Amino acid sequence: MSKQATLPIRGMTCASCAAHVEEALKEIEGVSEANVNLATERARVAFTPEQAKVEDLVKAVRNAGYDVGTEKVILPIGGMTCAACAAHVEEALRSLDGVLEANVNLATERATVEYIPGLVGMEDFRRAVANAGYEVLEMPAEGVPREERDEAEEKMAAARFRMLVAWAFTIPVVLWMLPEMLWGIMWPNHLVFNLGMIVLALPVLFWVGRRTYRSGIRAVLHGYANMDTLITLGTGVALLTGPLSFFFPVANYAGVSAMIMAFHLTGRYVEETAKGRASQAIRKLLELGAKTARVLVDGTEVEVPIEKVTVGDVMVVRPGEKIPTDGVVVEGESAVDESMATGESMPVNKRPGDEVIGATVNQEGLLKVRATRVGKDTFLAQVIRLVDEAQGSKVPIQAFADRVTSIFVPVVMGIALLTLLAWVLVPDVMRALLVRGAFLPWVNPDLGVITLAIVSTVSVLVIACPCALGLATPTALMVGSGMGAENGILIRSGEAIQTLKDVRVIVFDKTGTITKGKPEVTDVIGDRREVLRMAASAEYGSEHPLGRAVVEKAQAEGIHLSAPQEFEAVRGKGVIAKVNGLRVLVGSRRMMEEGGINVAAWLPKVEELEAAGKTVMYVAAGQDGQREVMGVIAVADMLKDDSAAAIRELHQMGVQTAMITGDNRRTADAIARQVGIDHVLAEVLPDGKVAEIRKLQERFGLVAMVGDGINDAPALKQANVGIAIGTGTDIAIEASDVTLVRGELSGVVSAVKLSRATFRKIRQNLFWAFFYNVVMIPLAIIGWMHPVLAEIAMATSSVTVVTNANLLRRVNIKSGSE
Repeated sequence: MSKQATLPIRGMTCASCAAHVEEALKEIEGVSEANVNLATERARVAFTPEQAKVEDLVKAVRNAGYDVGTEKVILPIGGMTCAACAAHVEEALRSLDGVLEANVNLATERATVEYIPGLVGMEDFRRAVANAGYEVLEMPAEGVPREERDEAEEKMAAARFRMLVAWAFTIPVVLWMLPEMLWGIMWPNHLVFNLGMIVLALPVLFWVGRRTYRSGIRAVLHGYANMDTLITLGTGVALLTGPLSFFFPVANYAGVSAMIMAFHLTGRYVEETAKGRASQAIRKLLELGAKTARVLVDGTEVEVPIEKVTVGDVMVVRPGEKIPTDGVVVEGESAVDESMATGESMPVNKRPGDEVIGATVNQEGLLKVRATRVGKDTFLAQVIRLVDEAQGSKVPIQAFADRVTSIFVPVVMGIALLTLLAWVLVPDVMRALLVRGAFLPWVNPDLGVITLAIVSTVSVLVIACPCALGLATPTALMVGSGMGAENGILIRSGEAIQTLKDVRVIVFDKTGTITKGKPEVTDVIGDRREVLRMAASAEYGSEHPLGRAVVEKAQAEGIHLSAPQEFEAVRGKGVIAKVNGLRVLVGSRRMMEEGGINVAAWLPKVEELEAAGKTVMYVAAGQDGQREVMGVIAVADMLKDDSAAAIRELHQMGVQTAMITGDNRRTADAIARQVGIDHVLAEVLPDGKVAEIRKLQERFGLVAMVGDGINDAPALKQANVGIAIGTGTDIAIEASDVTLVRGELSGVVSAVKLSRATFRKIRQNLFWAFFYNVVMIPLAIIGWMHPVLAEIAMATSSVTVVTNANLLRRVNIKSGSE
């Protein structure tokens, strides 16, 4: 049966583009018809679902050099309790036509879905999740902050209540069992003891433990099993031994079932607390935003909720207050604490015309700020969205853990069944293995075979822990991406974290990345004040960056300037002006020689300056026919203060560096020498950067590119990791894998350190999760693990993984730290 899909196509500019896309779609096996409309930018495709999938259509369009318009949504999922649940929700979402990618994060309890609008939507997501046995929770409207703290605290409070109630009934069980365990005495008698164990266990299992039972049973009803299914089976079997002990020679483990559930709920509480700590970075970001703003309405200050502020409103911000939203200063001067955005503690001076970031703190003077971005478009909203996306993405190494998780619970149930059969069918072999563990105080080889079979089976069921596997990567990713945001490092995906740790070469664009991107006067040869006065007066009306640099330098040194009576800009050479009756020339050697001015005496010094990568301007003045050089001014795009130190530290970390620039070879080499760059790629035109990155990848392997995120977009995309570097709200967050909010190279060092530290935690977590299951399950099979100890071990494994991820916070990722 044929199916139709309409795809929004991006990147088409003419009829031949449309024809090219159409041809690419028609070549797919199973596509019977494809029509591409250039005007609407849509492709209507008829295909056979058995032969072709929507993903195949998208891949064909992308391979043809175009793109399909997709959207991303983050869905809060309710009802998940373990990694198997997350895998099941993920599978349900991915099965929908039009969903290209779905990642479910157990730690944040959110699903990140990339989909094609028009083919699938929110109602489809809700239905698919509901059919899988879970629910999509209510989402706040766009731009309205989520109440993360309340949600996390509610979960912790509920988990704490369940734990305390469980122990209120389980502690009497433990105290009552001690005489029987130590001296074999069932006080006051066998009947009362057995009944008491059952009665005390019931509220633990079916009151505070009902959520676990409901989750485990619901999973089975939907055709799969999760960790709660294992706990349900384990405690259920243990509870059944209570009534059975009245009729058969089976030990009563009803009290043990209560202890298993109590430890399980304790583990859940500790896990919720640790997950709350792991996700605190995004809660901190949400709390940063201002709740109200003072807006000027007809000259009067009116306090309004932040949601009511619109673009163009002028806000009044007093000392000590948060700037409500992104904007431009229109009146006043002050120092602003931007540490929430950049991680830099030093305040930044702001004056009229300067941009400010919402949620930063005004420290000194009163500011009037005109709002330029509000709601979901603000810098803070973008950061929160990016952190959300990073936490909803997956690290490639997680793929293996996901595959294991998807079959883990059924395999464990199979192992439990085989354990039961082994104890029943070959009891002598199993008992021989058990006897070797008799040195353990809880191992009793004298118990009956049926009792030992039940104990071993229950231990297998409750000791297996897919949660440790499911939490190993997301929790470390959650802490790492949060730490990055706190330090001005915005990471788009888990893949970027994994790749960045292995990059062999980092390529830096020169202008605005290694250098400040703004020319400054570095040297003045001759009478400094007089040379600057004449040159700056001549350049007073110039808009050329070099001329403006000279004017700014003179003004900064307090030199009085005179407006030129005449002014002429000579393209590519310099300027000619009349200042106080004198003819002044400021420009190149060629300009001087064409004007008949001798520069020979200045050449040795000029060549020395040019060899250092500086641009030299001669300054000549005098009456017509009598002009001579009075001095020389050298101008250069100055290095950023931390460039040399950052590149030196990258070398110490084993990373090679390269610089790519359109400058001539001599200037590029001079800059490279100053900062210690390994490889210089000079005289590269903008459209040649991609080819240069490709050559480096062929030669060295993984390559990261650091650029401004706008002009360097193609090169950033070609690199294995694209790092956009900028300042404030100007940075292009969407253009890269990693965005550095501070315009300093030390951020690159911090990003690499964060990547390595985060991935180290991911590897540790995965090792312990696998090691735990590989070692503990065999011990449970042969009866060396008491069911209660098995549950303690299981709970501990999950808590260990989450706690280890939180230890990532202790790592110092600052540049210059060990």
